[in-house]
Amino acid sequence: QVHLVESGGGLVQAGGSLRLSCAASKSIFSINAMGWYRQAPGKQRDLVATIENGGTTNYVDSVKGRFTISRDNAKNTVYLQMNSLKPEDTAVYYCKATQVIGTNLYEYWGQGTQVTVSS
Repeated sequence: QVHLVESGGGLVQAGGSLRLSCAASKSIFSINAMGWYRQAPGKQRDLVATIENGGTTNYVDSVKGRFTISRDNAKNTVYLQMNSLKPEDTAVYYCKATQVIGTNLYEYWGQGTQVTVSS
């Protein structure tokens, strides 16, 4: 079991920046992939960015060049640096950990943190 706690959300004006953090309750060294997802009101939860254990990253097109995902295995923490924020980035942001053990896939979610971008 892995518990994830997000922090760093808040209210920011368009063009501003925020850095989200996702702290895990255990070492993330063995976690295959960590990711950030977001869910706007009335919409489904969508992928924002992922980072694999080897460091490979993946971003949804709408955030490429503006958001950066990174992980600090020593601190068991994953970050999402968000720059040039737009009102359409407003959503609850969730952290997800994916772990593969043998043939079993385990997924863990945090409780989410609200990001609101005003125009």
